[in-house]
Amino acid sequence: MRLTIAGGGGFRVPLVYRALSAGPFAGLVRELVLYDVDPARLAAIEAVLTSLARQGLPGSGPQIRAVSSLPEALDGADVVFAAIRPGGTAGRIADERIALDLGLLGQETTGAGGISYALRSIPPMLRLAEQMRSRCPGAWLLNFTNPAGMVTEALLPVLGPRVIGICDSASGLVHRAARAAGVALPEGTLDGVGYYGLNHLGWLYRLGAGGRDALPALLANPAALSEFEEGRLFPPGLLAGLGCLPNEYLFYYYDTVRAVAGMRAAGQTRGESIARQQAELYPGLGAAGPEAFALWEAARRSREEGYLAEARVSGERRDETDLAGGGYERVALAAMRALSGGGAADLILNTRNTVTTAGSAVPEAPGARSTAGSGTQAEQAVPAVPAVPAVPGLPADAVVEVPCRVTPDGAEPVPQDRPGPAQLELLRRVKDVERLVVEAATTGRREAALAAFARHPLVDSDVLAGKLLAGYEAAFPELGRLWHGGP
Repeated sequence: MRLTIAGGGGFRVPLVYRALSAGPFAGLVRELVLYDVDPARLAAIEAVLTSLARQGLPGSGPQIRAVSSLPEALDGADVVFAAIRPGGTAGRIADERIALDLGLLGQETTGAGGISYALRSIPPMLRLAEQMRSRCPGAWLLNFTNPAGMVTEALLPVLGPRVIGICDSASGLVHRAARAAGVALPEGTLDGVGYYGLNHLGWLYRLGAGGRDALPALLANPAALSEFEEGRLFPPGLLAGLGCLPNEYLFYYYDTVRAVAGMRAAGQTRGESIARQQAELYPGLGAAGPEAFALWEAARRSREEGYLAEARVSGERRDETDLAGGGYERVALAAMRALSGGGAADLILNTRNTVTTAGSAVPEAPGARSTAGSGTQAEQAVPAVPAVPAVPGLPADAVVEVPCRVTPDGAEPVPQDRPGPAQLELLRRVKDVERLVVEAATTGRREAALAAFARHPLVDSDVLAGKLLAGYEAAFPELGRLWHGGP
């Protein structure tokens, strides 16, 4: 199998290579193609992978090829991982700082910063999807590009079910909660697990074990809750009232004042911290030789230690299991293995909120050509299949984050319970925002972007929406071009 990573100079790429070189995913990929628009970052990460290959891993890693031509990167690809960041870390800093300076949450994917990020991410991702339709129409796109839910929803009209959004936040919550509750949850299975939401906005509402739900007992056990991050993050009274465990990003909704205060007290945004680290790290990686991987690994652990720091009390450290890494790449590679026929897998993914009949064929991506001859059965229209939403109360054509059964036919969402009234109200409002953002990014309608900022519950102001959009337009000239010419 040939795997292409768009954003091959990204900081987390070595995690993918490491997972492909040893353990259950070794041998899954024969060639790893790294594509990036920044040659210096690409060369630095290639040096880390070369150093890692010399570490004496039990398995043999895939052949590495670094390219700066997107057509060359896509030709012959079976799977594409997309993890691009238009504007780089400087763009992230502006996303966070402009909102924070207005007294609002300054976070990469949540609130105003997430809207700005999506407006920049969606147009180049649409161009990538169009190139895939031409160069590798049978390939799967596993999307890491944030905000993952919005980007995935924007790509559905181009690639159909061949695009799947990846995030490890929800699956991390499930496995941490299972360990704290003493529930055996083998890798690749989610039997008895109930989770519904959008990317970075979801709740674990059932934790099955031997035919019973272990979640109520976990929520009533302060000692067990203190064993993992989400259990410590939210007050016991809030969890008891909810009757479920929120995704860690809901901290920004449930305790916004504390989150903003923590960010202000830090003196720098998360993006500013990472930019400083990477400015020191990347130039030295290429010259580090055999020590490149050790240098990168030290930086990775430091970066993980600072994750969601505004939510932790003074002196609180992240769990060693979280610092060790191995989250998002495991989800992505498990999905890739299942899609390629290596056995079905249960994973929490971002996909269309449509449950079809079990085993129904995944239709071709729009514009893809069948390899069969004209007039054959393969080219005939797939019969309409009755569909119901996996998350009741949300549109069936919206992208949601839910447990899915992954097979070579794609990711089939598993039906979930209807969210409670307060949860559903928040989900609907944020989904309205996401759809306005997708509309703005795909049609160039500035009014839709302005409405998205104003409608978001973490902004909730026409006046602030106008100031935010003006600030982001000043920081990102491409937004002005978007309003005048579309994506």
